[in-house]
Formats: sequence, C-alpha cells, structure tokens
Amino acid sequence: MSGKKVIVVFGATGAQGGAVADALLQDGYFAVRAVTRDTSKPAAVKLREAGAEVVCADLDNEESLVAALTGAYGTFLNTTSWEHFSKEKEVAQGKLIADVIKRLGVSFVVYSGLENVKKLTGGKLEVLHFDGKGEIEEYFREIGVSMTSVRLPGYFENLLTFFRPQKNKDSDSYSLVMPMGDVPLDMMCVKDLGPIVVNILKSPSQYAGKDIGLSAEKLTVEQYADILSKALGKTIKDAKISPDAYEKLGFPAAHQLANMFRFNITRPDRDVDITLKIYPEARKFQQWIEENKDAFNDL
Repeated sequence: MSGKKVIVVFGATGAQGGAVADALLQDGYFAVRAVTRDTSKPAAVKLREAGAEVVCADLDNEESLVAALTGAYGTFLNTTSWEHFSKEKEVAQGKLIADVIKRLGVSFVVYSGLENVKKLTGGKLEVLHFDGKGEIEEYFREIGVSMTSVRLPGYFENLLTFFRPQKNKDSDSYSLVMPMGDVPLDMMCVKDLGPIVVNILKSPSQYAGKDIGLSAEKLTVEQYADILSKALGKTIKDAKISPDAYEKLGFPAAHQLANMFRFNITRPDRDVDITLKIYPEARKFQQWIEENKDAFNDL
C-alpha cells in the first residue's frame, strides 16, 4: 500500500469508524485498512472505491483479528454493547483484540473509550456502555499497549434519533427530553472525530497514554433548545425532566440512560479547549444545525 504505515479502522462502516476512515483517506498520510463484518454493504464498497483496503473481521473471532491487524502500525477501535446489551461480552471482545494487538506489536491504538462509572462512583451508579469501555481502557494499560483513549460526549446527531425533539400534547411546541437540569451538556459532531483521530495518530508521542475528553460545545439543554428553535422556526424547550422521572419512562434502556445523565451531571472531564487544539475546525452546534436543517423537516 504505497509504503505508507497502515492504520486499521474497526467498525469502518459505522458512525465513528466511518468518520475516522473517511478522514484518513482524505488526509492521505496513512494507508487505510477498513474492517467490517460485511464487505459487500454499500458503505464498504464506497470505502474500497475511495482507496481503502476493506477486510472482513469479527471481534469474537481471533483468527480474523490477527489477519486484519498483521502488518499494521496503528488502529482505531470502537467497541459497543448496544447490539447485545452485555457489558461482559464487550469487555471480552476488547480484551481479545488488545491481546492480539500486543502479540503482533501494533505500535499505537486510539480507542473510543469512556469512564468506568461503577468504579468511579464506588458502585453507586452503573452505566453499562461506559463501564465496559472503562474496563477495556484499563486492560490496554495493564498489558502495556501504547493507547490513547478518546472519550466522546453526546453526538449532535443524537438529536436526530435518541433525543429528537418530542411533540408536546395539545401544543405545537416540542421538548428536548434530556435530564440535565441547568448543568451544561457536552456534545460534538461525530464526523469531527475523524480529523481528531488522524491528528492524534500523527503525534503518538504527544498523546499516548492519555485520556482525552472530547467536546465541541458545552451548553445547557435550554440553550440547545433555544438554538434549535431559532434555526428551525419552531418552539422547542427543555422538558425539565429529572433523571428519576426519565428512568420511569420505562423504555428498555431508560435506567442505563438515566444513570448516564446522572453521571454527566457530575461534570466528567470533557474539554472544549483541548478538542479545538487538536482540531480547530470542530463544528459548533449552530454550524451543525445550519448544515442539518433538512433532517428536521418532519417536525
């Protein structure tokens, strides 16, 4: 691959991995090996056409991981529990790939990690999709792999899915249902993760061993709602719901997300200044809304 150092991007057809793969291809400094479970899907075909080597691998299959990582200089890794809702499975996958990376001598890992909330709160809070990543971060360091953890905040894109403005009954207004009270909520555009990871991969001596809390915007839910209202010409307000009331909404992940917001209210280490130092062009919320107005047309 042109003599360039190879970066292996796991989950290359997903939101985070896709952003990283696209940014690496656009930058051109590294060769890109894009990993997916289905090399025939349109996103994988698009990556191949853009110049990536596209390979099939599964985080449960050691042989496929070895094949994907052989000869690599570095990797971007994102694990998840949302597909199977098992922290134990996510941790097992993370430890397996960490062991393979260690054995093959991969020089540098950028891992999409998060805090081990259960450990930090002495068991008072448990957030499965945070805690598993926290355990994987710890394991990478225990076995001596050079790793930077990038800890993302909420995506702006979540306002199009999980936290889309909800129509209020008997009213033309909408509410943002995110139980943060008056505490600012860190957010960013997930696509901006790509250039951030590229810049970290280019400077391992500067970032190796660090946990980097990313954020492009630190606003209250009321402030996010106000920006949305003005941009979309709709009345959108903060629902002013508490974490306890949110948990009682009763949907499958309500307890986990309520605990996530309880943890966010403690103001975890997310840093706008550091994020903008790594990537000064990271989108602010106003810019993201202007770029994505059409996605709210059905409100």
